[in-house]
Amino acid sequence: MLSRSLHLDEAPRETFFLWGPRQTGKSSLLRASYPDAHWIDLLKTDEFIRYTRSPALLREELLARPPRGPVVIDEIQKVPALLDEVHWLIENRRIAFALCGSSARKLRRGHANLLGGRATRRELFGLVSQEIGPTFDLVRAVNHGNLPRHYLGDSPARLLRAYVDDYLKEEIAAEGLVRNLPAFADFLSAAALSDTDLVNHANIARDCGVSAPTVREYFQILVDTLLGRFVPAYTKRPKRRVIQTRKFFFADVGVVNILAKRGRIEPGGELFGKALESWVFHELSAFLSYRESVAEIRYWRLPSGIEVDFVTDDLRLAIEVKGTHRASSEHLKGLRALKEDQRSVKRRILACLEPRPRRTEDGVEILPVGDLLAALWAGDLL
Repeated sequence: MLSRSLHLDEAPRETFFLWGPRQTGKSSLLRASYPDAHWIDLLKTDEFIRYTRSPALLREELLARPPRGPVVIDEIQKVPALLDEVHWLIENRRIAFALCGSSARKLRRGHANLLGGRATRRELFGLVSQEIGPTFDLVRAVNHGNLPRHYLGDSPARLLRAYVDDYLKEEIAAEGLVRNLPAFADFLSAAALSDTDLVNHANIARDCGVSAPTVREYFQILVDTLLGRFVPAYTKRPKRRVIQTRKFFFADVGVVNILAKRGRIEPGGELFGKALESWVFHELSAFLSYRESVAEIRYWRLPSGIEVDFVTDDLRLAIEVKGTHRASSEHLKGLRALKEDQRSVKRRILACLEPRPRRTEDGVEILPVGDLLAALWAGDLL
């Protein structure tokens, strides 16, 4: 098992939720972190049936044999009623739980007990470059995606198709999250085509044959099931009018490749640049989450189309990502325009495929993507 960059407390005293998309390795991380934990796996049919029929069994079993360490409940969203028992055991027996799942949507919609601040939230992302180590391959990453089984496997297309099918059947259909599954499947493909771009609900609605409000609800399902997230625009104190529409990023570029019916992506093309931007966003998001940083990622864009891919809300860092082997003045337009608009921006970086780092006369750093990621995980960027 690869060593993961999300570090869990060795002997947790506080209950926590561990969320993450399917197959990111949540169960493996918990088993490695807590080998002696009392384990309840709700993917097992018999366990699911027992606790669905009588959630009180959890309390009775743990009172009869108090655990020495944390209690892990895998796929907690499958039996929301267990959270009332968890709440009682936290309050009255000070038992710590690790509650693992891929979606809190069912819990919220069913008004389940989310423990009212008694549990912290952690999130496990797919693999990042630091976890893969010296063998990290950027071209492989943007083609295979970040889920461990897919990145490490030799046939990502087949695995990714199965992943999408399982998501539709088990996460969407089985949980009853949508009434019209074919329309949602069409939406997934349409949304993938606009990955990393501004979200246009009306256009996607027209392509899928549903209403714009339905498309908004579908996007929220992707967010709730951790398959993607929105990136808002940076709009603080602009000197010029800026775009405020949100962008959307899928959690895994490999999933986007399958949904958008992309073939193999090679350096030099437009699709490689989009896939590269998606991967950098994935690494930035994972870093900020794992370090429990309060910084947030934004993008910045003028109505003319000049933009910067990523800007932290405190203006410590601005990053433009380009899949080019030779950065030109054209590629630097956004970072230079941002400096004119926001004088307090501290560090501007163009991440690209150039072989060596360099710096322009006006202070823009041009870094190979590998150098950018190494600096990120060394703590030199944020």
